[in-house]
Amino acid sequence: MVHFNQQVLLFLLLFLSLNPTLCLNQDGLFLLQAKLQLFDPTNALSDWNLRDATPCNWTAVTCDATARVAHLNLSNLRLSGPVPAAALCRLPSLANLSLAYNYLNATLPAAAFSACAALRSLDLSQNLISGPIPPALALLPDLQALDLSSNNFSGDIPATFGQFRQLQSLSLVSNLLNGIIPSSLGNVSTLKTLQLAYNVFKAGPIPPSLGNLSNLEELWLAGCNLMGPIPPSLGNLAKLTNLDLSMNNLVGNIPEQLVSGLRSIVQIELYQNALSGTLPRAAFANLTNLERFDASTNQLTGTIPDKLCGLRKLGSLILYANKLEGNLPESIVNSENLYELKLFNNSLTGSLPSGLGGNSKLQSFDVSFNRFSGEVPAGLCGGRVLEELILIYNSFSGRIPDSLGECKSLRRVRLRNNNLSGVVPEGLWGLPHLYLLELVENSLSGSIANAISGARNLSSLLISGNNFSGSIPEGVGELFNLEELVANHNSLTGRIPTSMVRLSQLDRLVLRDNHLFGEIPFGVGGWKKLNELDLANNRLDGSIPKELSDLPVLNYLDLSGNRLSGAIPIELQDLKLNLLNLSNNQLSGEIPPLYANENYRKSFLGNPSLCSSLSALCPSLDGNESKSRKYVWIFRFIFVLAGIVLIVGVAWFYFKFRNFKKMKKGFHISKWKSFHKLGFSEFEVVKLLSEDNVIGSGASGKVYKVALSNGEMVAVKKLFGAPNMENGSVDSEKDGFEVEVETLGKIRHKNIVRLWCCCNSKDSKLLVYEYMPNGSLADLLHSSKKGLLDWPTRYKIAIDAAEGLSYLHHDCVPPIVHRDVKSSNILLDDEFGAKVADFGVAKIVKGANQGAESMSVIAGSYGYLAPEYAYTLRVNEKSDIYSFGVVILELVTGKPPLDPEYGEKDLVKWVYSTLDQKGQDEVIDPSLDIQYREEMSKVLSLGLLCTSSLPITRPSMRRVVKMLKEVTAPALPKSLSGKLSPYFQEEATDNDHQGSIV
Repeated sequence: MVHFNQQVLLFLLLFLSLNPTLCLNQDGLFLLQAKLQLFDPTNALSDWNLRDATPCNWTAVTCDATARVAHLNLSNLRLSGPVPAAALCRLPSLANLSLAYNYLNATLPAAAFSACAALRSLDLSQNLISGPIPPALALLPDLQALDLSSNNFSGDIPATFGQFRQLQSLSLVSNLLNGIIPSSLGNVSTLKTLQLAYNVFKAGPIPPSLGNLSNLEELWLAGCNLMGPIPPSLGNLAKLTNLDLSMNNLVGNIPEQLVSGLRSIVQIELYQNALSGTLPRAAFANLTNLERFDASTNQLTGTIPDKLCGLRKLGSLILYANKLEGNLPESIVNSENLYELKLFNNSLTGSLPSGLGGNSKLQSFDVSFNRFSGEVPAGLCGGRVLEELILIYNSFSGRIPDSLGECKSLRRVRLRNNNLSGVVPEGLWGLPHLYLLELVENSLSGSIANAISGARNLSSLLISGNNFSGSIPEGVGELFNLEELVANHNSLTGRIPTSMVRLSQLDRLVLRDNHLFGEIPFGVGGWKKLNELDLANNRLDGSIPKELSDLPVLNYLDLSGNRLSGAIPIELQDLKLNLLNLSNNQLSGEIPPLYANENYRKSFLGNPSLCSSLSALCPSLDGNESKSRKYVWIFRFIFVLAGIVLIVGVAWFYFKFRNFKKMKKGFHISKWKSFHKLGFSEFEVVKLLSEDNVIGSGASGKVYKVALSNGEMVAVKKLFGAPNMENGSVDSEKDGFEVEVETLGKIRHKNIVRLWCCCNSKDSKLLVYEYMPNGSLADLLHSSKKGLLDWPTRYKIAIDAAEGLSYLHHDCVPPIVHRDVKSSNILLDDEFGAKVADFGVAKIVKGANQGAESMSVIAGSYGYLAPEYAYTLRVNEKSDIYSFGVVILELVTGKPPLDPEYGEKDLVKWVYSTLDQKGQDEVIDPSLDIQYREEMSKVLSLGLLCTSSLPITRPSMRRVVKMLKEVTAPALPKSLSGKLSPYFQEEATDNDHQGSIV
């Protein structure tokens, strides 16, 4: 029918063109001809018709005074098909043409645009256009702006582009261009903006001829596979305000001609290259307008130039991850506009300038991992806007300045591993916006001030390895956002405050090696998120609370070295612990059966009244001979009964499991490997692998739900063996099995699915996991069970999964990239707690500072693949962040990553286009309660940030966790409709350095 209508319209157009007396003018006919070549699924161009005299009132059309079409803006209309260049270029007055943010595909007609003689602006960005860039575009005499970014163009930048006469802006960002950057571009003297970033050009140098672009204001060459030195000729670009050469392989010094020539520069970025040499000193004297200087993550040596620090307009100085030495120049106090100073991971020495921060509104200050000494400057918060103070791993000494206790703007304070002493300023404990206070490994003394009750946003209080004394104030129980309290190796005394049982968000509580006494408070069963409880080596008494068995995610329990008495609650068997230590107490009675084995021997030593069959655990019983004779008949009866049971059991085993021997050949006990202390037999798992227990299957094997005799459920993944590939390649299933075993066998985190044990045999392979009763997020979110996932539950799932990925990226050494993050690999327990699963294609990232690592094949799932991964096969943590961003969008929209509803789009593109066209209400899942709209809006903004097409703009997973947790904070600015919140834009640029813990 559509084809028939097109034929009718084509006939009418032909008829009208032969009858000029009819109403629609010639420009309208040309537009209708162009419409015939486009697929318009939303009928956005429905008002393009034959009834009007001119097209001037049509959608997307603007005419000049003579009723001729001058501007045509067809962006964001979900159009697809080829670019109708031949028809559009017949419009004689067309000056501006935009087809951006559509689904145009195919290639550009080689010569069609050469007929657009009046065209001044052409925007085809954010489409699916492929093939080479037509050289004929350079023949447009009046073209001033050309934007072909975010397409699939390949090949070379045409050498003819050097023939543009009036071109001022050229953007080819994020394509598949794989030739070289032609030197002829240096002939386009009218250029003001040149953006070639994120292409896969052949390795080569920056063309020195670019230094001839005397009017250039912005040069963006990030991620262009550039190598060699920076050409000194770039110093001729006197009008340049923004220079970005990041993510390349440049070497050598920063040329003095460069920095001395760029007198108007506002921003220069040399991020993540391989630059070496020293920072030129005298050259900075001419950079009087310099506002931001970023030369981080290079191999720069020498000292920081005094004249660079003394620039009065300097707002941001970022030189982290280099090899700089010497002092921070005193002249830095003269930079009145300084708001950001990041010098971490260098070898800087000496004292910080005493006046630092006194003349500027410093917001972020990070000099970690250096060799600074002396006192912390008292005026760092002189501008009253300091948010981040990070001085970890230096040799600072003396007291923490009292002025920091009055700095209400502080959000993160990290002073660990220095030589600080004295009493912590009382006000510092209770700063209202502070969410991280880290004072670990200093010589600080005094007590935790009662003022701490005012730190209502505090999530991490890390004060271990100091000389703090006194009791823990009851006010700690007012910190309802507290997730970590680590205060071990101090001299704290008194009782554990009963108010602490109200801390429902608590994840870690470590108070070991203090002088605490009294009982463990009643009500600890409210710590539903507690993962680690360590109260060892104190003077605690009373009994072990049965409530501890109600903590669903508790992994680590250490109550050793106290004075606890009474029986061990048998309910502790319900916990799934990686570590249990109750040694050196005064416990009595029987050890719970699950723990009464050799695996837990060390967990109970030093309890004289504790009885068990484990030798040397208890004192020997009184050897009274008469008493032994009194009970000899009991032992005889037991032996006889045991013999009968043995005979019956052997017979039953022979008749019931005659075929088990055959199965056993494939699963020898010697081939089993355990990663946790098991409460079940591996052979019990094998015998229960029946077809009745299958809960999932695929090409590589099956998944079984197994109910064990101890009442526990496990999930068993059975992978079938397969022959190796030719040419010596490793079998993919075998590789996936080994990767998953190697990865999950070492991981311990509450949000990573637990691998109990595995078996690798010739015929098949078994992976035994903890069972997740609510299945995967995808199973619930995209099925009839979707109603179970209200917004608070979805929000919790997002945080849980983010914490699991953050652990992989930031806390594993070396880091681990999952490579297949998706909703079906996020599993849900009985309380909808989320855990990341399926590590069959995970990749360990070797080298702390290495960039993306190239893979031989694409791993991952369509709809979740980051754009750069799909065509470069480069993998790093930013690929996982993109995939997790898609999961966030699934949670907010309730839609799958791929769906026929989107046409040729995926979920990410559908969200972007729908936001632009219809607004946020059309994106958010209508089944969710509208009272959470503001929170959902903020999480949606974060999802868009994570799915940014440019990897460098995606936040780290540590930042993602932080931003998710702050979504409910009332101080956050409201998200703009359909756009990123300014809060998230700010956070996206703030990447933690190596070793940071949010």
